[in-house]
Amino acid sequence: MEIEGDSPTALSPASKTHDPKSSSQNQPTPAWIAQGVTSPTQITDVRIETTEAGLQIVLETTADDLPTPMTTVSGNALIAEIPNALLVLPQGDEYQQFEPAPSIALITAANLPGNIVQVVVTGTEGPPTADVSLEARGFILSITPGSGVEATEPETDPIRVIVTAEKRPEPAQDVPISITALTAEEIQDADIISLQGIAGNTPNFSVLQAGNNRAFTYSSLRGLSNFNFGSRDRIGFYIDDVPYDGGALGLFSPDLPDIERVEVLRGPQGTLYGRNAQAGVVNVITRRPSDVFEFDGTVGYGNFDRYDLRASVSSPIIEDELFFRLSGSYITRDGYTTNTLGEDNSIDGQSGITGRGRLLWTPSDDWEISFNANFEDYRDGAYVSVPLSASNPFETARDFEGFNDLVSNAQSLRVIYRQPTFQVTSITAHRYSSTEGAFDADASPADAIIRILGFNTRSISQEIRVQPPDDGDSRFRWLGGAYYESFNLGSDQGLEFGPDAVTLGLAPFAGVDRAQFDIDTETYALFGQASYDITEALTLTAGLRYEITHSVLDNFDQAFTPTGGNPIPTLVLNDIGEQSSELIPRFAAEYRFNPNMLLYGSISRSYRPAVANAGTLNPETAILDAERGWNYEVGLKSSWFADRLTVNLSAFYNPVNNFQLVGFTPRGEIFADNADVIIVGGELELRATPVDGLDLIAGLGIVDATFDGYIDPFSGENLDGNTLPFAPDLTYNLAIQYRSPTGILGRLELQGFGTNYFVNDNSLEQDPFATVNARLGYESSNYEIYLFANNIFNTEYVTNALPFFPEAIATYGAPATFGVQFRANF
Repeated sequence: MEIEGDSPTALSPASKTHDPKSSSQNQPTPAWIAQGVTSPTQITDVRIETTEAGLQIVLETTADDLPTPMTTVSGNALIAEIPNALLVLPQGDEYQQFEPAPSIALITAANLPGNIVQVVVTGTEGPPTADVSLEARGFILSITPGSGVEATEPETDPIRVIVTAEKRPEPAQDVPISITALTAEEIQDADIISLQGIAGNTPNFSVLQAGNNRAFTYSSLRGLSNFNFGSRDRIGFYIDDVPYDGGALGLFSPDLPDIERVEVLRGPQGTLYGRNAQAGVVNVITRRPSDVFEFDGTVGYGNFDRYDLRASVSSPIIEDELFFRLSGSYITRDGYTTNTLGEDNSIDGQSGITGRGRLLWTPSDDWEISFNANFEDYRDGAYVSVPLSASNPFETARDFEGFNDLVSNAQSLRVIYRQPTFQVTSITAHRYSSTEGAFDADASPADAIIRILGFNTRSISQEIRVQPPDDGDSRFRWLGGAYYESFNLGSDQGLEFGPDAVTLGLAPFAGVDRAQFDIDTETYALFGQASYDITEALTLTAGLRYEITHSVLDNFDQAFTPTGGNPIPTLVLNDIGEQSSELIPRFAAEYRFNPNMLLYGSISRSYRPAVANAGTLNPETAILDAERGWNYEVGLKSSWFADRLTVNLSAFYNPVNNFQLVGFTPRGEIFADNADVIIVGGELELRATPVDGLDLIAGLGIVDATFDGYIDPFSGENLDGNTLPFAPDLTYNLAIQYRSPTGILGRLELQGFGTNYFVNDNSLEQDPFATVNARLGYESSNYEIYLFANNIFNTEYVTNALPFFPEAIATYGAPATFGVQFRANF
């Protein structure tokens, strides 16, 4: 379990039954911190012993000088919180016992942020009472069951999880945002190690890899996609507080081993985050260094000769002060597609390695310093496209097989300084990525067109946030921050026309049409948000962001070089820039009918700055205007039957002016433009645990994203009412999972899409489809083995399609894959 001041993991089941606004996990800084106590007491064992009055809980410790537990009552739960303590058990860092005695439904113990151990005893009818005593062997909690008739069904709370979506720990059900939170257990159960896996479990979120290639990953959240060319991604992707941006035609999608938690926030996010995001934010939090030795390793093998190796190791370097964690993965497989003209039939294989290292230093209770570094190095095969009418999408005949090489690295320094009345967080980050590749653009045996790709990005960012360390019962909560980012996108790309291109009328001469450019963007922002509890039920929130962005297109140089001839410049631009600024407000209100039902509404400004246009075809279109919109949203969050069932609903309306789009000329050239669009939709999420061990998870997203009066500048076609590309009108997911007491795990998933268009005129589309995945395994305390199968029925579906002469070409998703996986952890 992660022990971090502002990044906690999910609590154990019964520890979430109480109202978080009354929990001491949000109280002001504990006295033991202010007194300078630095070494937490380790609790090494938890035992339940029966007594005449009821039972007693024994927590054995390693110290004689013990802090005094604090007890509170909420609902049917008795909550005891032990300050300056750490749960370190032989079986892990959590404890739970179902129905240990009559009238006691559940006992749990778990670590909370700030070195607090929380013990929760949940009664079936009323809250138990406890006498707390301190003895040489540790803490003794003598429990007397509450009054009432013994229930036949224990009241448990298996669903609630803790998130930091609003930069403070709180249950996801209490956050007035449409949010999907995936815990460490859910991530492991579904074997999620990629953005595709995250999207497959999130309504209105889609991630599709074009040609199963990491270099072209198209994502969409609530109808707003990253299909852009040099513009900022509309979705904010964060890995351990480091912002990731594709900046080219699609996001570079790394493998994500060793994940602790994922939070997907839908709707504009600019008043709490350094980088502004119109569509929402995807927070990926990797596992934190531990204060005891940990090892986790996975070995997998599947069809297409796929090898999957993952490992992580963590340990203290200096006890209670300096810790490290190392993790990485190596994944390789043969290609899905056969080239009938090639020597090596498999042309779209993948091979890649990732590595991540983290040092955590806590020199005192006031300071927490974390240094993160990671890299990715992938050698992928061809980007494979085939004619849309091809009878077998995994067979092609081409004269050039192609390749894609991708490398990326990132470093960040995160410093937290805590005082009793405030907390300062500083995040300094650097990230670099490079993509080089080439592929057969005509997808045929003809020596016609080879697409040459070269992109590199570099970003340096600095974020500073100031907020209270813990809000507690304060009716006023606030956060303020500042952000700076320098982002550079460089490109060297083009089309190489062979002699067959002239014969087919695709080019007047054989040669190379090449474009080189650099886009430099600087962003400065101030942001903040405050919430005030008008009453115990009603809370109002207001936030504001002011952002200035300066974007410059440097040295745009496009030239055609005939074979054997000299370059002929076709377009040369230098130092064309634009500065834009915007005030971005957010207003929200939430009303809590009871501890289990929350109604909220919000109005948020969305904004995407003016940007130098890398898709320009003439000087008049060298700048894209700023994109602005308003997002109106209402939602309801509810939990039922002692949190065995949660049902969340949301609906939104988002008109956008000057939407920055990508289009294609009749010759297939890429251009960028502005248009007005209207987006409306909603989400439904349901999670249920009808009986112990059985989990049902379902999500539904509906969106209608259409142009509002746009005229294509090249074809002259009126596209009013057409659907935006990469904005499927429907997404849904259903997972049924059972984990037996004997260690058997079975999981069945259904993931589906509605109609998805790929071009603005909606002439190229993928009809609705669904895939089915399954997982069956056996789990023991330290070893697990699983059989898995993805896309069991071998569903064929298009992930991208492009206009081309004489016929459109398309890329397809992965076919059926299956294999075995072995995991060990100590």
